[in-house]
Amino acid sequence: MQTNRHAEAIYPAYRGAPPPRPYHPATEDTTDYPESDGQPMAETELHRDLLIDSLLTLDARFQHIPDVCVSGNMLMYYTLGESRKSLAPDVFVTFGVARKQRRIYKIWEEGKPPDFVLEFSSKSTFENDLGAKKTLYAEVLGVREYFLYDAERKYLPAPLMGFRLVGSGYVAIRPEADGKVFSETLGLSLGLRGDSFGFYDPVALRWLETPMDAAAERVEAFETLAERAEAAAARATLAQQRAEADAEQARADAEQADARADEAFEELAQLKEAYRQLQIERDRQKSAEES
Repeated sequence: MQTNRHAEAIYPAYRGAPPPRPYHPATEDTTDYPESDGQPMAETELHRDLLIDSLLTLDARFQHIPDVCVSGNMLMYYTLGESRKSLAPDVFVTFGVARKQRRIYKIWEEGKPPDFVLEFSSKSTFENDLGAKKTLYAEVLGVREYFLYDAERKYLPAPLMGFRLVGSGYVAIRPEADGKVFSETLGLSLGLRGDSFGFYDPVALRWLETPMDAAAERVEAFETLAERAEAAAARATLAQQRAEADAEQARADAEQADARADEAFEELAQLKEAYRQLQIERDRQKSAEES
């Protein structure tokens, strides 16, 4: 089974069995926790595509790990009995919780907050992303890593920013030499990739692709192989045709050679017969002269 060595090092108690739940209500919770806040999935189509691609990429990355939740744009409640105390991270990953379908995420039921959160900042959100939300993730929820990406690259101090929890506050993660920012919880680097951004595997030294992109690459590779196979088959057919033509020409040449040989043998036989007749005539003349 594939595991995440970074997660194992940071969260050894969370691997396998869920951690102890910090809340033990004495009475049944009858609070209504809505599944939607009525807000759109994303501010723009660009943000929507980034959100979907990120979720699909990370879900594929950790698909063989049974105790991980990869989700996003889901209402997350962090205080028992308080339906107003919620937020909806664009993308989040939690190790040590069951992989299952969820409609909402209640931190007291899951037993822990997300380990990784990624927010796509925009004109209307970047101030909150850098202010109140950042404080909430660090001081109230205790999210280990908090990343921000400015898709339009004009609102945040830097297009890609990462923070790691130290004590009860966040410390900025120093970018690598090439500008990527490493996430210990994911074991991946996040980096700018052309006009967009992506997840980079520093062990395999490659960018992760979405399942659709990977499938498209496989189709393209298959089509390329099919084209090469067709070209090879065409070359083989042409070579076979040439070989057959050469063989036919060789047979014709052999037949012509046989015919010329037969003519030569026949001519030789005629010459031998003429020579024999000449000898006979010469012997007759010699006999006549002697007599």
